[in-house]
This record gives sequence, structure tokens and C-alpha cells, in this order.
Amino acid sequence: MYHTRMNTEWADADRLAALREGITVVGDRDEMSVEAPATGEEIGAVPACTDEDVAEATERARAARADWVERPIEERVAAIDRFHDLLLDRRSDVLDLIQVETGKTRRDAVEEVMDVAVNARHYGNRAPKLLESERRSGAIPLATKAVVRRRPVGVVGLISPWNYPVVLTVSDALPALLAGNAVVCKPAAETTHVALLARELLIEAGVPGDLFQVVSGSGERLGEPLIDRVDFVGFTGSTAVGREVAALAGRNLLPSSLELGGKNPLLVLDDADPESAAAGAVRASFANAGQLCISTERLYVHESVYDAFVDEFVAATRDLSLGAEIGFGADVGSLQSQAQLDKVRSHVEDAVEHGADVLTGGRARPDLGPYCFEPTVLAGVTPEMDAHDEETFGPVVSLYEVGSVDEAVGRANDSEYGLNASVWTSDEPRGERVAERIDCGTVNVNEGYAAAWASVDAPMGGMGDSGIGRRHGDEGLTKYTETQTVATQRFAPIGPGPLPDNLWAAGLVPALRAWKRVSELGRARTWTNLLGWRS
Repeated sequence: MYHTRMNTEWADADRLAALREGITVVGDRDEMSVEAPATGEEIGAVPACTDEDVAEATERARAARADWVERPIEERVAAIDRFHDLLLDRRSDVLDLIQVETGKTRRDAVEEVMDVAVNARHYGNRAPKLLESERRSGAIPLATKAVVRRRPVGVVGLISPWNYPVVLTVSDALPALLAGNAVVCKPAAETTHVALLARELLIEAGVPGDLFQVVSGSGERLGEPLIDRVDFVGFTGSTAVGREVAALAGRNLLPSSLELGGKNPLLVLDDADPESAAAGAVRASFANAGQLCISTERLYVHESVYDAFVDEFVAATRDLSLGAEIGFGADVGSLQSQAQLDKVRSHVEDAVEHGADVLTGGRARPDLGPYCFEPTVLAGVTPEMDAHDEETFGPVVSLYEVGSVDEAVGRANDSEYGLNASVWTSDEPRGERVAERIDCGTVNVNEGYAAAWASVDAPMGGMGDSGIGRRHGDEGLTKYTETQTVATQRFAPIGPGPLPDNLWAAGLVPALRAWKRVSELGRARTWTNLLGWRS
């Protein structure tokens, strides 16, 4: 079943031009065309900002932060709470613009809006506690007072991609703002208008306009000047570019958080229900047309359920509707660009040329949209094929039959990437034990990716070539702070004082032994342990 192309008449030129007023630009600039992927039509153009614009944006952000950081945390939380409500109130406009600039389905766009709302609520609730000063044990009990304070880093630079333009811009910006920072955002040129609409809502909610700056253009041109001026850099994108960002950040001793690529595995164990596992694998593989860092690209299925699973999975994939229109309807939307289409088509053609089988899909569908590509299932993919190890970032998955859990885990871990994984089983504790053996930052049991991603109280990020740092969880906010310890000494000084050095040094040994024993008593769980009667 297929759906017709969307029209973009709603995207009024004057409205988009008004949004572009939010871009920081201090002179006449060349422009970069922005198109609707579903039709290939140009919907506007954004300025190709320069080093001068980045400098101006950073300066304005730093100046605005001076007032923002002095506001009580309750005021900052109130602004983010208002943003939460405005986002939900204006969700139709946000959803429409997401679809126009990305070509994704309405359901995938809804996930973006809901994600941002959930993060706004979560960090609005958690920020006051996370930013409180905390008493710690001092050097000498009673005599030393130690307090840890959390200070905002300053100006946060966010370089965000086109595939989830609201989530990967705003959900990262919210904890940074709550922590007392300013933000300079360099969104993907393809989805700049979505980032500007989110900025507009933040300003309406009470966030000062200069506190959230947007510069537009290519990352190749703006990345280095941005990293040279900010106090923290957050990047989401490919591993290749992430290495360049990390190198620039390292040169400046700049803290950073990088979520990079993935070649994510899904394991179907011998006790899994094939029908349920297939339904979950379809969603895990083809959400956002596979243009999702945490979506599945490798399926390892136990031989005892392989045939039944494949039948269910291929049939369910074949039944997916492909299309690109504003509103609900299609299951799978368009790819973002000609470059994405070329890469997906290349991976499939290379696999077929080297002997892989296409079980369903495998074709571009220009009749539905210039960048539409059918959800595709491959079998017989081998190491010499591009699709075996390289991230496709499109609606293409590879099936592999395995003979044991050990083989499945071993093959899942046989990758430079370690972002997300999925395990399907009828035995939940067994699934959790298998999950713990997989080298990925997040692992879902009986879900593809949403369980871990939506659990925003828990950290999310990659291992290996999938990045460094974490978003979500307490770490998603505290990473935007620097810890400062303030220690106050009372009564006796630290050191020998009036005692001769030799007496002081000799007295330290029994004192340290006694202190260790007191510590052991404190952590002991039973009187048997206290008395030293350990079995």
C-alpha cells in the first residue's frame, strides 16, 4: 500500500522568512537552499553563516547568560514548564514543519514532540535537586567542612543533525539552559526552520532571545569557529565527523559529548515468540525510514525460530505503507536527500552484486517521492559487502541465522560500534543476562529502542566508535556543569601543628588504622562481620 506525495502549501514563505529572522547574521551572506524531501521542492533558503556570525552569536549568548545564571532555579524551571505546554499546544505546526523539512511520517514526528515534552518535564523536576550544593565528608571529621557546588560551564555549542531536528536540538538544550548556560546551536542546514520554530517557542515561554542563538550553514565551515569559542560542545552525527569534533575539542581542552554512528544488533533467542519479535523488529528497523542512530540494522535469529521469524518479519515488512504526506497514514516516509538515497541504493546493489538475496523491497520509488526507498530485508550478507559493517542509515536490514546465544552475542559484539541493541525472549531474566553481555550503551529487552530511549531518567549514549558522553539521566544535565569544592577548616589545622614532625608522623599510623576500622564498622552488615567472624 502506498500513499501520494504531500503538498507544502501550508509552508507560507512569509512565515518561514519570519522564522529566519532568528538566525544570527551580521552581514549579507550567500544562501543555502532548503527543500522538502517528499517533493524535492525548494521551500526557502538560509544564510551560509561565517566565522563573524559565529563570533557574534557567541558574544550575544555570553552576555545574555550573565543575567540568566543569576535567576533563581525556580524561574528557569518555570520558563521550561511553559515551553512544555506551548510545545503541546502548537504541536500541529511543529509536526507539519518537521514533516516538510524531513519527509518523515507523522508518527515519527509525534515521537519527536513527545520526546522533547518528556525531557522538559523530567529536567524541570530534577534540575533543582541536581544543582543543589552537596555536603561531602571532610578531611578531618567535624574539623573540616567540604561542600561541592555545581557551576554552569558557560556557553554550550550544539551541532545537531537533520534526522531528528527537534529532539537532537532542543532536548539537549533544555538541561543546558536549566543549568544556567547559554546555547549556540548549529542545526543541519536542511532542518534549520524546525530549530528556529523551537527557539521561537522557548522565547515565548520566557527564555531570553539572545540566550539561544542559531547560526546556519555547513558544519564543515562553522564547526571549528564554534568549537573555538564555546565552553562545551555537543555533537550528534557520523563517527567520521565526530572524530574531527573530538580532535578540535581536545585541542582546546573542551569538554564534549558525542553521539555517533551505530550498526545496531537485534537478537532473537530460541524461546522468543516469532510473531511478537518480528513485529518489534519491524518497528526497530524501519522507524524514520531507518534514519535513526539507534535503529536496528543487524538481525541475529536462533535457528530454531529462524524460519518462522523470517516469514513473519518479511510479511510484516512487505505490508508497510510507504509515502510522504502531511498527516497520519504512511508507515515509512522519505529519505532526507539524494545523498541518503544514493548511499542506501549503493549498499543494496553492492550486496546483491556479491550474492546477497533481497527478501523484500530493494527499490527506489521516485513515483512516490524523489528520495523514497522501499523497506528492504537482505539475507546472505557477508563481510565483503558494504552493508555488513558500514552503517546504512536507511530502511535496510540484514538477517543472520545463529546456532546459540553465545554465537549471537559474539556476532553482535563483532563491531566497532556500540550504541544500541535489542534482545527478544520469553524469559525476562534470561534476556537481561544476555543484555549485560552486549557491548552497547543501551540494550532493550523485548523492545527495539524505545524502552531505553524513553527512559529519560537513565543515561543514553554509545561505546566504542558510537561516541563518548551521555544524554538523558542525571548525566544529561550535570555534564553542562563544572564541580567546585569549597573546603573550610575549623579548629585544628591539617598538619603537625605544635607537635614535632616525628611524633606527628608516628601518630598518623595508629590513627589511620583506627579510622579504617571505624569505616569497616560503618559498612558492616552484621555483628558477625563487626567481630571479624567472617566465613
